[in-house]
Amino acid sequence: MYQQRQAAATPLAQVGHPTASAPVSGLSWGDSLYDRLLAQRIIVLGQEVNDEIGNKLCAQMLLLAAEDPDADIAMYINSPGGSVSAGMAIFDTMNLISCDVATYAMGMAASMGQFLLTAGQPGKRYALPNAEILMHQPLGGVGGSESDITIQADRLRRMKRRMASLIAEHSGQTPEQIALDSERDRWFSASEAKEYGLVDHVITRSSETSGTNPTNPGN
Repeated sequence: MYQQRQAAATPLAQVGHPTASAPVSGLSWGDSLYDRLLAQRIIVLGQEVNDEIGNKLCAQMLLLAAEDPDADIAMYINSPGGSVSAGMAIFDTMNLISCDVATYAMGMAASMGQFLLTAGQPGKRYALPNAEILMHQPLGGVGGSESDITIQADRLRRMKRRMASLIAEHSGQTPEQIALDSERDRWFSASEAKEYGLVDHVITRSSETSGTNPTNPGN
């Protein structure tokens, strides 16, 4: 979803604190799973996109880029979408850092989740075989005075054009085609998303990735 739109999905988990620690062998109950993933340069968007998770993901990417500006970051996405502003903060940070951000769709990458999936490094955008991808236009509540409604409607139109332009840039489709296809909910299977240009590869094993080991992106 963009903004207030909800899609049916169970949040996977929130990303852990943006603190990396040296990886250690073995796994104990006292370990923070997401901190351990972060130490392997893996970050997870497993919930609705909002300011809290957006800030955490941005902080994690900035930290990982400072630690090694050349090593890839793997972002796993299982999200119903959410806030455009929070999603754009994540998107801008992905482009700000020098690291390649490889993206992986698992479960569902809907709306802003689809946008971030497609915004991954070209050639390193993956979908697991049973992932579903949803693309649609940004939606928002409009209320208040007549003047406020006009302002909000103009902002929504600008947002729609901007999102269509960015998705077109990353998918190879035209902005006009994206605008047409996202006018209503457009669902893609993993293979359909690849054919459309939203992802580059459909994978069933980590060994099928090109240049990035999703279980250890630094390799």
